[in-house]
Amino acid sequence: MVSSAAGLVLELLLVTQASYLSGDATLATGVVVGTFLAAMGLGAWLSQFLAQRGPLIERLLKTLVWVELALAPLCLLGPLALYLLFWLDGSLWLGTTVFTVLVGVLAGMELPLITRLLESQQELRRALARVLALDYLGSLVGALLFPLVLLPLLGLLPTAGALSLIPVVSALLLTLHFPVLAPWRRWVLLLLPLLTLAAVWVAPLGDRIEDGLYQDPVIGRFHSRFQRVVLTRRADDLRLYLDGNLQFSSVDEYRYHEALVHPAMASVRRPERILLLGAGDGLALREILRWPSVRSVTLVELDPLILDIARRHPRLLALNQGSLTDPRVTVLTGDAFAYTRRLDDSFDVVIADFPDPDQAAVARLYSVGFYQSLRRLLAPGGVIVTQASTPFFSPNVLASIERSLQVTGLMTHPYSLSIPSFGPWGFVLAHQAVQLPPLQPLPFKARWADDQQLRSVFAFPMDYRPNNPEQILENRLSRPVLLHYQRSGVSK
Repeated sequence: MVSSAAGLVLELLLVTQASYLSGDATLATGVVVGTFLAAMGLGAWLSQFLAQRGPLIERLLKTLVWVELALAPLCLLGPLALYLLFWLDGSLWLGTTVFTVLVGVLAGMELPLITRLLESQQELRRALARVLALDYLGSLVGALLFPLVLLPLLGLLPTAGALSLIPVVSALLLTLHFPVLAPWRRWVLLLLPLLTLAAVWVAPLGDRIEDGLYQDPVIGRFHSRFQRVVLTRRADDLRLYLDGNLQFSSVDEYRYHEALVHPAMASVRRPERILLLGAGDGLALREILRWPSVRSVTLVELDPLILDIARRHPRLLALNQGSLTDPRVTVLTGDAFAYTRRLDDSFDVVIADFPDPDQAAVARLYSVGFYQSLRRLLAPGGVIVTQASTPFFSPNVLASIERSLQVTGLMTHPYSLSIPSFGPWGFVLAHQAVQLPPLQPLPFKARWADDQQLRSVFAFPMDYRPNNPEQILENRLSRPVLLHYQRSGVSK
């Protein structure tokens, strides 16, 4: 059971690491899971050619110990090697595939060897039943242990270090239990402290390699079961990355957040009740709270870690001006898709600030079904606004988001501005009225936004549009075309 749990944890670790480095969770899952299962099948087939000479029990036991000792260093060094390969601009997918094949073949040998060992001592039917039952139970334990305990508390490389000790401990127990394996015990006892020291050493080395992936010094790294968060800083430039993707730079984040918030707020006569989805860093919330008419803001954030960093990290706290502690703000932690289906309140402005839709879990937050839930929450005269990626490099993404909002019966208005850290960036404003309501004057002085700027952003350039807009499909839960549009990049 322990070996099967460790095997599944290793598989999930590889999926997470490949997703983090490549930015494509769907492809990473397919490559790792498919390759791992195929390699396990290959290992199971190859196991029939092992342990062919000598007494059966002794042959099987020695082969099993050999498999465990070969698997241990791979568990430790493989993930570190993938970080190094990515840092050196090597072939990430080739490296991931080769490593997955190696560990998959070894893991696939374990179950047939154990079954043959038990078969020699009891009938095959009982042996298979016991082995398979424990194997499936161990898989369940590993599947729950990785996202709920290991990843949030340890991180990727320390988890790999802990996993590397499990095969060695298993081999040690075998040498202690079976006298025929006594000569192997000294090798196991030698490998165990070496791997323990290496497991302690590999985490800081991995951090050093990861630091090289960012252009500025890393000042904080955090893990949750949802994502990896990294903070970097050079002089006054504080940057936040989620799974390696830049979320904001403190040098120009005000342009993005003012553009996200103020056109929508200005298009409502008196914005009082606001629903903010995502944006747990508190920066969009900071801009919302500048409007004196705001009476309440409901913020829905998936990851409690983001909220904790935004409340506690001194530099981010200074940047968001303590917006999360404002008494007008109600913070809900959970999935925005689920929350919006349960909320009964109505809102004057709904602001969706989600990452780009490059994963299925995020793409559903740009779907027709989700926008129907948002429309149900709109008060009379209310508006919805969402970020919509970069229209110059991904025009089909913005067009699909706009089409998805239109399918719900809303009128849409795309707009854009230039952000130095990101380039041109797009948004879509949606409302129930036939025409865009006249924009109210800003009741305060902003850094980028003024009355003239708010009107000018709606002059949407023609080269931000796809060549064939009539062929762009809306994004649905049953047909997540936005994933394809996002991955296609420039698709004019």
